[in-house]
Amino acid sequence: MTNLSVNINKIATIRNARGGNMPDILKVAQDCESFGAQGITVHPRPDERHIRYSDVYALKPLIKTEFNIEGYPCDKFIDLVLKVKPSQVTLVPDAPDAITSNAGWNVKAHFDQLNDLVDTFTGQGIRTSIFVGTDLQNIELAAKTGTDRIELYTEPYATNYAKNRDEAIASFVAAAKLAKNLGLGVNAGHDLSLENLAFFSLNIPWLEEVSIGHALICDALYYGLKETISLYKACLQNNNR
Repeated sequence: MTNLSVNINKIATIRNARGGNMPDILKVAQDCESFGAQGITVHPRPDERHIRYSDVYALKPLIKTEFNIEGYPCDKFIDLVLKVKPSQVTLVPDAPDAITSNAGWNVKAHFDQLNDLVDTFTGQGIRTSIFVGTDLQNIELAAKTGTDRIELYTEPYATNYAKNRDEAIASFVAAAKLAKNLGLGVNAGHDLSLENLAFFSLNIPWLEEVSIGHALICDALYYGLKETISLYKACLQNNNR
């Protein structure tokens, strides 16, 4: 069964725009769980422009499903993860000033760093996931770090979906098959939406988890958060048959 992890960064962006505590990040996370989400994702950045490090500490005792912390492994991030001990840490190669994640790791160039990070986190009982594109050699090298999972960076799929969805999905299916054969779990995230999620799920039925924030929160403005989570979960039912 594919889990839906709701990324609540955009909720924090709204809160931070006015100061105060509206909307309440902690309550939204709990509501997402009560509405059926199987996980909560946060991506703290050094400037804390959305999720704050203090939010992450406050969320930890409240999350009853899976807690996924993603981000670039600077010293402050590593310290946060080791103290909070989430269900999963997703290592993302985004620069501190990046608006959003825009590429997967070049695992060959950063192999020693990633290998050491995986050892550090798995040694503390934290599941690790490395954010990658669909390059097959990259995935083979990711497996050699000992990581538990990879997360496929799906922006290229989302961009090309409307043009030719079969071509858009092809490299992702190949990448996911290789990962599966190497014993890796497969997650996915970035620009997945109600438009393209069901087709992605149908073609990669062993998908473990999708992490979705921006599109889901935008849809919630129209459908409401509870209904939106139900709609996204329905897109994942294809691979639960």
